[in-house]
Amino acid sequence: MPQKISHIGIAVKSIEESIAFYQDVLGMEFEGTEVVEEQKVKVAFFVVGESRIELLEPTADDSPVAKFLEKNGPGVHHVAYEVADLQARLVQLKAEGVKLIDEAPRTGAHKTKIAFMHPKASGGVLTELCQPGEH
Repeated sequence: MPQKISHIGIAVKSIEESIAFYQDVLGMEFEGTEVVEEQKVKVAFFVVGESRIELLEPTADDSPVAKFLEKNGPGVHHVAYEVADLQARLVQLKAEGVKLIDEAPRTGAHKTKIAFMHPKASGGVLTELCQPGEH
């Protein structure tokens, strides 16, 4: 079961151009940026309560975020929920017949284990499940 909303992912064309809004206008704490090679994105995190806003900028034209931006333009890309045991949750969801993009965890930002459910399984919302990594 989800423990909390980990973050909301927002696709942007340029993190550098977007930072000012979240940091200066909204006053959120900026945690910095990271490139996630496996996902072909550069990410930036902002703290809001015990959750985060994750800006996603594609680093390659064939990245899923680049395709999202091309189709939809900038905006909410996914909602991520933190779970205690991602592998066990994926096994359970698969057994229940839930359509998954990832049947095994992948590595995301901050060495977090991540997996995506197919938007068709969640009312059109791309849903990420994540388990915090070792710090």
